[in-house]
Amino acid sequence: MIETDILIIGAGPCGLFIVFEAGLLKLNCHLIDALPEAGGQLTEIYPKKPIYDIPGYPSVLAGELIDNLKEQIAPFKPGFTLGERAETIEKLADGRFKLTTNRGTVHVAPVIAIAGGLGCFEPRKPPIENIASFEDKGVEYIIKDPEIYRDKRLVIAGGGDSALDWTIYLAELAKEVTLVHRRTSFRGALDSVEKVMALNEAGKIKLVTEAQVVGLTGTDKLDEVIIKHKTEGTFTKAVDHFIPLFGLSPKLGPIGEWGLNIDKNAIEVNTLDYSTNIPGIYAIGDINTYPGKLKLILCGFHEGTIMCQAAFKHIYPDKKLSFKYTTVTGIEGL
Repeated sequence: MIETDILIIGAGPCGLFIVFEAGLLKLNCHLIDALPEAGGQLTEIYPKKPIYDIPGYPSVLAGELIDNLKEQIAPFKPGFTLGERAETIEKLADGRFKLTTNRGTVHVAPVIAIAGGLGCFEPRKPPIENIASFEDKGVEYIIKDPEIYRDKRLVIAGGGDSALDWTIYLAELAKEVTLVHRRTSFRGALDSVEKVMALNEAGKIKLVTEAQVVGLTGTDKLDEVIIKHKTEGTFTKAVDHFIPLFGLSPKLGPIGEWGLNIDKNAIEVNTLDYSTNIPGIYAIGDINTYPGKLKLILCGFHEGTIMCQAAFKHIYPDKKLSFKYTTVTGIEGL
């Protein structure tokens, strides 16, 4: 059995930052994540993608941000249970929560902080009959290491930010990049759309609109994709990789069965302290909802900071909380 002060569900950027803010209050933390390593979506989906809205960083790679957060929280020695999903909770007689994972690991804590991002998520897959047989054999739904696509022939499908951003990034890396989209308009940022159009005009990528990939062929690995165009009919294209980027399908998973107030697959919270309807359980980051909610990492950092102050008062209702600035005391002085 693992005991701690704050049990954090989700080891993404917001979950990791809770450790720092809790550590300043001398509260211990333990993190649970279904993914095999800390970092959440930033590590699992786009570690090499630049992020532009983190204060103090004109640009920082997603993976680099996670590395920095890990370094920042290292002095507080958090515990990790990775590769396991938070499954059930129960309230103990002493007021603490007992949480059990899908692998039977038991955790006990007076406070649970849910920082699960989009919750349990899986990629949205195109309706291609034999696509499962080519997964990890030329078909990838998530780009983890762009280097594997160096000097390769790629077909990317999608019309959102992820498809556009990776098309732009891989245009300088791959031998050949073709972006296939079923419409002529895109859902992504206008700046990204303009860059993709410019790359197409310059001959650095090939843009195929009003079309979709409808079939895959190959023996031991993917060899060709079959593309159906609105006016030009069906044709095949030789490829090394097919990357459909249609976004993620978020699900709360077992958390949705815990008796929390849920609104459209997100947990309702009180913005006073980001508490849920169950005392002692808080939710921050993309997994929560409230009027005016913005799904930004920097907003999650703010929510985690406020939440930790409330968590201290929940754990130690009779103790006076003395807030100190790190610029005055430093980490060692806290």
